[in-house]
Amino acid sequence: MTLATLLARAALRHPDAEAVIDALHRAGLEGHHVANGERAVEIAEELSPAAVVLEAILPDTTGYEICRGLRERFGSELPIVFVSGERREPADRVVGLLIGADDYLVKPVDTEELVARLRRLVAKSASTRAGTAPSPPAFASLTARENEVLRLLARGRDQRTIARELAISPATVGTHIQRVLSKLDVHSRTQAVALAYREKLVDQN
Repeated sequence: MTLATLLARAALRHPDAEAVIDALHRAGLEGHHVANGERAVEIAEELSPAAVVLEAILPDTTGYEICRGLRERFGSELPIVFVSGERREPADRVVGLLIGADDYLVKPVDTEELVARLRRLVAKSASTRAGTAPSPPAFASLTARENEVLRLLARGRDQRTIARELAISPATVGTHIQRVLSKLDVHSRTQAVALAYREKLVDQN
């Protein structure tokens, strides 16, 4: 799977762009950092990305303009996610979504959460292209105990605390966590927790 991160170096500090690419690589995804916003649509045609991450403000154009161009070229099936440190207000996010973005994140952005969101968008897009209904959520395959462990992880409990609360051994907790990661097809506890919050499986109050 290829994802293009259209994050111009002049607008996004290079270490930040590298962090996104590194997170994609750790998740087994191929990422590309495109520095020239004006050629973004042309480069996207060359890469045929499964999804695109756009910085809202670029030195030579705006992510909004690029989003319009991508929508005209690829239609609604290409997942597009905005990230921004400058355009942070609710009105900015509304504009980005109305223009055609599938998601809009404000900095600082947790890279593992970003990857989790991209995975969900790409899976949904693939189902739409195939003309099939989205697959049942992977959470449906979790056992009751695995759900308990995931919810406690999402509430910030560490492995030993979870073991005490559930009256099981830390090693057993570790086994449950590994099964959760495998069933959700994620690579870290943070990604699993991010998915749980996104699917509203955890009370955020």
